[in-house]
Amino acid sequence: MRALGRPSTTIPLLLSLILIPLTLGMTFWWTPEDIDQGLSQKIFYLHVPIALASYAAFGYGAVCAALYLWKRTDDWDLRSYVGVHSGTIFGTLVLLTGPIWAKASWGVWWNWGDKQLNVFLILFLYYCAYFMLRFSLDEGERRRAASAVFVLLGVGLIPLSFLAVRIAETLIHPSVFTTTGAAMPSSFLLTFLVGLAGMLSLMALLMAIELRGKRAALRVLELQRRARGEDA
Repeated sequence: MRALGRPSTTIPLLLSLILIPLTLGMTFWWTPEDIDQGLSQKIFYLHVPIALASYAAFGYGAVCAALYLWKRTDDWDLRSYVGVHSGTIFGTLVLLTGPIWAKASWGVWWNWGDKQLNVFLILFLYYCAYFMLRFSLDEGERRRAASAVFVLLGVGLIPLSFLAVRIAETLIHPSVFTTTGAAMPSSFLLTFLVGLAGMLSLMALLMAIELRGKRAALRVLELQRRARGEDA
């Protein structure tokens, strides 16, 4: 397998170590409490950036899947896998933090009538099924191609999930970003942006670490195959 380049971990590591603690500090000691929701609103600065990071990871996986189908380079398949894997990890965090926020603020863990919740759940379960498909097939071109097609078929759920907030117009998911700007005080917006940068940095770090580990494992397997071939 020909690798496309070694992903850097230094920059995302430094950014994660700086931005995530800074976000927590700004959230609890600098940003004032929301008038309506009080202290429970502060989970917004983690929950929403985590959700956007999961969208970014799924989108990255889809782009890499398309590049694999175009160039048939194994490393693009591996990058697509890592993107989907990271997206499901962050998606799990979304589904954990969201109900906590909803219960604290609105008294319900989950509202099946909320379109955004249901679309995100469908998106999450769809990409969870990716692993069932991938590992039900033998390693090789057929598995890589089927995995890439599956990822691309689900990419339409990403903008649908993002836009569902505006389609639904519910209390649980109010629209805080409009065509006229952010419907929040400047301190709220700055804390949110720092949190978003921190989560994207953490996502990039985890993806880089996993990609390195997967490549190393594949090299070990290749050496083992060669050794068995020589012994034979």
